[in-house]
Amino acid sequence: MAPGADYELSDLDLAARLSFFLWSSLPDEELLTLAEKGQLQNTEVLEQQTERMLKDSRSNALVENFAGQWMYLRNLPSLVPDAVEFPQFDENLRTAFRQESELYFESLLKDDRSALDLLGAGYTFLNERLAKHYGIDGIYGSHFRKVELEGPSAQQRGGILGQGSLLTATSYANRTSPVLRGKWVLTNILGTPPPPPPADVPDLPETGEDGQPATIRDRMIQHRKDPNCAVCHLPMDPLGLALENFDAIGRWRDTGEAGLPIDASGQLPNGTEFYGLDGLREILLDRSEEFVGTITEKMFAYAIGRPPEYFDKPTIRQITRTAALDNYRWSSIIKEIIKSTPFRTRRTES
Repeated sequence: MAPGADYELSDLDLAARLSFFLWSSLPDEELLTLAEKGQLQNTEVLEQQTERMLKDSRSNALVENFAGQWMYLRNLPSLVPDAVEFPQFDENLRTAFRQESELYFESLLKDDRSALDLLGAGYTFLNERLAKHYGIDGIYGSHFRKVELEGPSAQQRGGILGQGSLLTATSYANRTSPVLRGKWVLTNILGTPPPPPPADVPDLPETGEDGQPATIRDRMIQHRKDPNCAVCHLPMDPLGLALENFDAIGRWRDTGEAGLPIDASGQLPNGTEFYGLDGLREILLDRSEEFVGTITEKMFAYAIGRPPEYFDKPTIRQITRTAALDNYRWSSIIKEIIKSTPFRTRRTES
């Protein structure tokens, strides 16, 4: 077989790829039996098995591992927020952060909701410790339960961008980072990662031009005055600054450094203005095809075990377009990935 040529996976290899994608484990007896009978190449059978496997509790591995990569949940164990700045942070909170995000992602998958609901489904999962951290009353006990978000909490905590796990994972130990947060949105939601920064980037100035303590926003504005920095920071900084109402451990705040009021306004390079998490969410939902295309690409890479190549792009676009006909439901995205040629083939090394 010529180098770089595609060949169809055997039924047994396809069973293994399917099982490792959805369960992170070996195929079970039912899947192996179908593979041994040569029935797994049948698209209808493949869809039926996908539905069965997603309903099985073993599909929780997809939540833990995929969300762990995509939402940086795997980074949580190594995060050490400054104990002087954030004495409230402890191991119980660290564990609660991860559990909220995993339960939320799992509920979207199990209920076959739209991938767009990652940005806000009107509810989250809380226990007493996390509810107090978020300023939400009426939640008692250590067990997690589904909580409908109402009033201010609906604006502050709807979707993954208001969850402590992601907000903490995209902060420094002693302060927030609009750059890290904006970069995460560009990379993992809009699919337009910025290039690596140059090696000699100076630290952000601690004071403004008047010598007074500067807010993060003012420091970023000074930083962008360097044309070499502005190219990447103009599209990135507004996305991160929209989340400045959340501190480095995900608590809501109205004032920031030196007691100065938070300004969470933003303007994209095309002139579009927005404010805070609510405004950012609207901006991202207006670009739903880009968002779902990005999450599809991330899941596609997870499913086939390699980064997408240029020749995979048409397939990913087709998966996204097909899923759009079903309101971007998770079952549609996952089934279309599994039915795709790249999932059912392997390429010889060139």
